[in-house]
Amino acid sequence: MAHKDEKRQGLRAAYVHERLPLELAADKAGVPHSTAARWKRQAREAGEDWDKLRAASILAGEGMENVARQMLADYVVQHKALMDLINGDADLGAAAKVDMLASLADSFNKTVAASRRVLPETNKLATALGVINKLSDFIRANFPQHAAAFVEILEPFGEELGKTYF
Repeated sequence: MAHKDEKRQGLRAAYVHERLPLELAADKAGVPHSTAARWKRQAREAGEDWDKLRAASILAGEGMENVARQMLADYVVQHKALMDLINGDADLGAAAKVDMLASLADSFNKTVAASRRVLPETNKLATALGVINKLSDFIRANFPQHAAAFVEILEPFGEELGKTYF
């Protein structure tokens, strides 16, 4: 079925600029998923790589810090998934698990160190949130009668932290 060029441009805009997954962009544009995949492939073959345009759009629109933040969040999700796989695989020997865990730990340390350089505000926010969590634990353990007041103060203070670090 032939589709108007408007649908192709709508699909491209939803994928590149709105950063929808291709399947959702196809639904939004009202075209079958297979058509969307074909149009994306044809554009790449013609020299227009929608994935590169999408990455450039993210950098231009959100800046390096937001991109790095998202990359760090994505890494943490993948790290957790791999940890679960390693822990859940009873067939892996101890030596193999140690090697995998060492490699994963090294990757994690390098990723976090790199994110600190790119995201100094996020690193500061993480420190601030760590202090708040420690204070919360301390209040619950030593001054439980003040927990309700702490929670009441914490919510607006969280907004202040957000303004400071983001």
